[in-house]
Amino acid sequence: MDKVNYGLYLVTNTNICPREKLLSVTESAIKGGVTLVQLREKDISTREFFAEASELKKLCKHYDVPLLINDRIDIALAVDADGIHIGQSDMPLKVSRRILGSNKIIGLSAGNVNQAVEALNDGADYLGVGAVFPTSTKKDASNVGIDMLKQVRKSVDIPIVGIGGINPDNISQLYGSGIEGVAVVSCIMGSENPYAVSKQLSQMVKEL
Repeated sequence: MDKVNYGLYLVTNTNICPREKLLSVTESAIKGGVTLVQLREKDISTREFFAEASELKKLCKHYDVPLLINDRIDIALAVDADGIHIGQSDMPLKVSRRILGSNKIIGLSAGNVNQAVEALNDGADYLGVGAVFPTSTKKDASNVGIDMLKQVRKSVDIPIVGIGGINPDNISQLYGSGIEGVAVVSCIMGSENPYAVSKQLSQMVKEL
């Protein structure tokens, strides 16, 4: 697997961005500096998810940006995505790895040091740690805060992506934290100018 740039990680959300604009918003964000895309869908049929993932895979491949699928290993396999992102209550990481193989990216959500160390031992390629700041995107997300993010960073040696409520106004609070990137949802998916926001954030993540 080639080295992955986790710097500016876009998580899609069609509750914020109308589904018919998903491709155009994602393309604008990639042009602005997004380095990795995760397709996250919870409320559509498998067939709709497959169709959406297929289109997004073509787009991401055109720009040489990895595409990850949230949770759904079947969709990831069907469209030959670059990997998956799973949560603590999803398919166990070791099982996911056995299904996907060693050449796919598998990321795991972690909210504390114990979860991070377990994920490392189970073979995670990266961790998504959050919510760093309060977020309206994921109602069940607990706020882990910046201190826990830094503790997790010190405890494992795999890439860490901060997620949860991150935007151009607060990302500076993460400068010097040593994390590899930030995952953003609302501030890009809900923006009238996703290119400009992505461009701004892509410069700011260099200070992490």
